[in-house]
Amino acid sequence: MQEIIKQNALSIEKSRPGRRGIRFEKPQNTPDAYVPARYLRSHSPRLPQLSELETVRHFTNLSRQNYCLDSHFYPLGSCTMKYNPKAYDVLSTLEGFTQAHPFAPEDAVQGTLEILYNLQEMLKEITGLAAFTLQPAAGAQGELTGILAARAYFDAQKDKKRTEVIVPDTAHGTNPATSHMAGYTVVNIKSGPDGCVDKEALKNALSEKTAVVMLTVPNTVGLFEKDIREIAEMVHAAGALFYMDGANFNALIGVVKPADLGADLMHLNLHKTFAAPHGGGGPGSGPVGANEKLAAFLPKPLVEKKNGKYFLNSKLPKSLGRMKAFYGNIAVCARAYCFLRQYDAATLKEIAENAVLNANYVRVGLKDVFPAFFDVPCMHECVLTLHKDKMNGIRTADIAKRLLDYGFYAPTIYFPLIVPEAMMIEPTETESKEMLDLFVKAMHCIFEEAEKTPQTVHDAPHNQPVGRIDEVSAAREPNLRW
Repeated sequence: MQEIIKQNALSIEKSRPGRRGIRFEKPQNTPDAYVPARYLRSHSPRLPQLSELETVRHFTNLSRQNYCLDSHFYPLGSCTMKYNPKAYDVLSTLEGFTQAHPFAPEDAVQGTLEILYNLQEMLKEITGLAAFTLQPAAGAQGELTGILAARAYFDAQKDKKRTEVIVPDTAHGTNPATSHMAGYTVVNIKSGPDGCVDKEALKNALSEKTAVVMLTVPNTVGLFEKDIREIAEMVHAAGALFYMDGANFNALIGVVKPADLGADLMHLNLHKTFAAPHGGGGPGSGPVGANEKLAAFLPKPLVEKKNGKYFLNSKLPKSLGRMKAFYGNIAVCARAYCFLRQYDAATLKEIAENAVLNANYVRVGLKDVFPAFFDVPCMHECVLTLHKDKMNGIRTADIAKRLLDYGFYAPTIYFPLIVPEAMMIEPTETESKEMLDLFVKAMHCIFEEAEKTPQTVHDAPHNQPVGRIDEVSAAREPNLRW
C-alpha cells in the first residue's frame, strides 16, 4: 500500500531527474550578453521535472479538490457568491477587450468606451446618483475613493475642522480601515438591541468634527437600517456627508435607490451584485457614485459622450486625481454590463426579492438548531449563532469544518464581531429550494452529531485532502518554502 502514488504530493516530490514535457531550442544569445554577470544565478533553480502527462494530472487533481461555485453551494456571507453566467465570460474575453492596449487612442476603443459610458448611466439610474467612476478595482478601493472625494469636498470648502468619520459596529470591517487610511479619526458607535444603528449614540457622536458617517446597508447582521432616512437627516443637519457601503446591494437592487434614502456617496461591488466572478483577492470592481455636489471630486478621467463620440475627460479641476493607473477593470465592467443588459427593472427587483426570500428560508429552517442572533426577518443574509448549552463544547469553526464533509462550503464565520460564534449565511437568489433544503438538512445532522457524537464534529473534516491543522501555528510559523 505504501507504493500507491500520493495524490496530494507536491510537484517537487513527484519530480524525477530528466523528465520534461517540452524541449526548448538553445538560445543563440546567452543572458550574459545583456545582463551583468553579478545579476545572473550561479546555478539553475530547482524546479519540478515532470512529463506533460504528469503535469496535467497533477494540476487536474488539484483543481478537483477546490471548492468553487461551479461545483458546490457557496454560502459565504457578505460576499454574494452568486452564479456567474458563462455567457458573460465569453463576451468579456473577446479580443476587442483583452487585446486592447491601456493607452490605445480613444478612436481605437470606441466600443469599449461606449460600454463603460452606458454602464455608468445604468448605475446612475439604479442608484439615483448624479455621477459614477468605474476606476476602483475593488470595494475597499471604492470606499477609499469615496472618502477621499469627501475629503476633497471639505478641502474645497476650506473646512479643516472635520477630522472624524463615524462608523457603526455593524459596518464592514474595511470601513474603519478606509477612514484611517484617508487620514481621519474613526469614531465607533454601538448598535442598538435590534441590530440597527442606535440613534441616540449617533446623536452623541455627531459634532462639527464629523466629516462622514459610513453606513453599511443592509448591515453586517443582515438587517435593513429601518431609520435610514432619519439617520441621513441627522448627518446632513450636522453638516456631514452620508456614505453608504453598497457591498450588500444585492438585497436592494431594483427595490430602492440609495439617493432616495439620503446617500451622498456610495460604492457598488460589480463582482458581487452584478455577477462577476471573484474570490482569492480578485478580480474586482468597486465603482463609486456621488450626488451633484460631490460629482466634481470623483477621480479623473470620466467617460463622457459628445457629438456621438466617447472620450476620457481629464479636464476636471476639482478631481481628487487617479485611483488607478488605467481606467478600471474592464473585464469585470463588461460582465456587469452584460448582466444589466440582460434584465429589465422588474427582473432586477425580483433578483433582490429572491435573495431575501432564500436567506429567510434558511433562517427559519435552522431556527430550532442554530437560531438567528436577531430573531427578525433578515435581508439577503442571516447571521446565526449557537445554543451553547446543547453543543458539548462544539464551536462555530468545528461546524464549518464538518460542513465540508457534507459537500458544502462553509459560511462566513466569526463575523460580524458583535455576534458570538457567528455564522453568516448568504444563499443568493441563484440557489434552488432543493439545494437550500439539502443545506438545512446537513446543518440539522451536524447539530445532532454535536449532541450525540461531538468528537466527530470536533475532529472534522474527515474526507478532505487535508485534515484539521493547527491554525495558530500555521499563522505564526508558516512554512513558505519546500
